[in-house]
Amino acid sequence: MPSFPPPGAVTICEINRDLVAADALSDARAKDAYGDALGMVFAPIPFQPEALLPSREPAAPATDQVEPAETAPAPGLAASISEFFRRMVFPPLDPNLLEEFDSQKVSWNPYKHCLAFVSGKNQVTVQDFEDSDAKEPCILTRDHQTDVKAVEWRPNSGKMIAVACKGGICLWSASYPGNVPFMKPGITSSSCSAFPRGSGGQWILVDVLRGSSAELVSALCWKPDGRYLASASCNSPSFTIWDVSQGLGTSIQRGLSNISLVPWSPSGDYLLAAKFDGTFHFWETNTWTSEPWSSSNGYVSGANWDPEGCVALLSFSNSMTLGSIHFSSKPPSLDAHLLPVELPEVSSLIVSRGIEKLAWDASGERLALSFKDGNEMYRDLIAVYDVRRSPLISLSLVGFIRGPGEGAKPLAFGFHSKFKQGPLLSVESLLSVVRYLGILHMQCWSSGWCCTYPLILRSH
Repeated sequence: MPSFPPPGAVTICEINRDLVAADALSDARAKDAYGDALGMVFAPIPFQPEALLPSREPAAPATDQVEPAETAPAPGLAASISEFFRRMVFPPLDPNLLEEFDSQKVSWNPYKHCLAFVSGKNQVTVQDFEDSDAKEPCILTRDHQTDVKAVEWRPNSGKMIAVACKGGICLWSASYPGNVPFMKPGITSSSCSAFPRGSGGQWILVDVLRGSSAELVSALCWKPDGRYLASASCNSPSFTIWDVSQGLGTSIQRGLSNISLVPWSPSGDYLLAAKFDGTFHFWETNTWTSEPWSSSNGYVSGANWDPEGCVALLSFSNSMTLGSIHFSSKPPSLDAHLLPVELPEVSSLIVSRGIEKLAWDASGERLALSFKDGNEMYRDLIAVYDVRRSPLISLSLVGFIRGPGEGAKPLAFGFHSKFKQGPLLSVESLLSVVRYLGILHMQCWSSGWCCTYPLILRSH
């Protein structure tokens, strides 16, 4: 029987298909539920959610603000004409739609219990749960970094974070005594260091990747080896592959619609570029050729890969059915077929316009979904599924997660990817042998709390 948290309760964790709930957020309750087994408790992080909530009102024109002189020179006549025709062919995305698609607003460090999430219009919060000296999280904010839309840790780099914002990508790196990161010439530590609230080290803005225009970067994803970074703008039909060490970007385009997502496969052999007109392209990254696909159920609102990079699981903006793309041959082959993945339990419980966000654990055993609207009892809950791949994908509903505060809506969530190479630990307890599979993190509940949910279960 799926677990359902009663109104007024808050979810704490999962213990072998049972989603444990309590009356209120409490470190003591979390310690009783999972702290002794894991050796730590993930305390919720408060933040100000107002800047992240969708706004349906057009912004008032700013009449008393002057742009800094160093932003950008006034364009010439030829550039102005070019920009005019570009916007005629590729009109800017509706800002209300921009709030609906699933950008990467939360990211776990692949090797540590260290979390980064978008906590304001122009800032990112970093919380290191393993640093006992860090009493409060660090706040990353600079003049270069405005209108932040996505964040992701760089693989194989220690502590480096990419932040997608207006006009480019800010690259932050942790700095400690005796371990100072290299900074791009022109960026000085005195003008670009973050204020480390309570931390022994500090965060330094080491580079800003800028394209040929000042477009809003709304999606990014690192190649698993950490060398290349894919980025895209919701106001452009092309995406960019950055060689970060060189600071050079190569623009790639196929089709005319603007791009919403660019997730890389775990092996790095494939890249998915999803567009707002319902089309999406799978690119093989050896010769950069692609295969086009299209959907009649809206645009791709979320996408994740299985651990082997052989299956991509997609959600669509106007559908309660998922799609699984199965690659039938090894890379660089683009031969694949699409199969529907039904959600029978949820479809009968929730009256929804479609799936809003999707997250798939790196082990492939847990899936989390949020939905648009829905009836009052299930509105704003997160559905958690057990996933079987044998070889086709089948789902079984585990239950629902409820956030803190009345009517709290999940603004973003994601799984820790630390455990894709195997279990973090095994626990001998009343549950027999269990595996600490993943951490589902709800970033930015609309009530102003950032919560973490350990999932403890027997592995398949």
